[in-house]
Amino acid sequence: MAGGARDDLAEKMAGEVALSDDPGATLRKWRTDFDVAQTELADELDVSPSVVSDYESGRRDNPGIGVVRRLVVALLDIDENRGGDHIRQHARVLSAGFDSDVVHDLREYSANVGVERVYDAIDAEELFRGSTDTVAGHTVINSIAAITRLSSDEFYQLYGQSTNRALVFTNVTRGESPLVALRVVSPTPNAVILHGLDDEAVWEHAQDLARIDDFSLAITNTGLEDLLGGLRDLP
Repeated sequence: MAGGARDDLAEKMAGEVALSDDPGATLRKWRTDFDVAQTELADELDVSPSVVSDYESGRRDNPGIGVVRRLVVALLDIDENRGGDHIRQHARVLSAGFDSDVVHDLREYSANVGVERVYDAIDAEELFRGSTDTVAGHTVINSIAAITRLSSDEFYQLYGQSTNRALVFTNVTRGESPLVALRVVSPTPNAVILHGLDDEAVWEHAQDLARIDDFSLAITNTGLEDLLGGLRDLP
C-alpha cells in the first residue's frame, strides 16, 4: 500500500476525530466505515473490547492524540491486512475533484445519521427502506451532468469516503437514468434520494431496483438551496 495515500488518510481521520464535538461518535463512524467490529479492533490494539466501547460511548475521557493515533493506525492496519480496499477508495476520493455544476455538495458526517433524519432535513418521502438505515455522509449530484460527463470510475468517486452515504440526484424527471447508472457501480450506496419529482412521476421500476440492490429510496421536491441548507444542518 502506497505510504502517501495511507498517510494522507491517517491525517484526515485523526484530524476529524480531534476536531469533533463528539470524538467517540466519530471514532465509531470510522470503525463502521471500515467494517471493523469492536472486538477485532480491540484485538489489534491488544485491549479488551470494553475499552473501545468506552471511548466510543464517551464513558472515558476524550482520547488524547496518542490514543487517536493508535486507533487510526489499527484500523488502517486491519484494512491493509484485508487487501486495502478502503484505503484505496479513500485515496481516490482525496485525489478527485469535481466541477461544481456536477457535484453540488459532498460531505462526510462526524457520526452515522439515521436516514429518517436525513429525510426530515430535506422533506423527503421514503419509497423503500433498505436493510441499512444509517448514512455517514451525502453527495448531491446533478444527475444529467454526472451521467453524461463522468466515467464509471469517476461516478464511483461520488461515494466520497464510503458507500455508507446518501446520493441525492437533482435535475431528475423520472429517476430511470441515475438508478440504471447505479447498477454498473458496485457496491451501491445505503440511500438514494431523487430530487425534483413527486411519487406519481417516479419510474415504475425504481422501487424494484432499490429492492434488488438493497438501498433505501426516497423522493423530495424541496428547492435546491433549501435542500442544501437542510443537509448542511446535519452533524
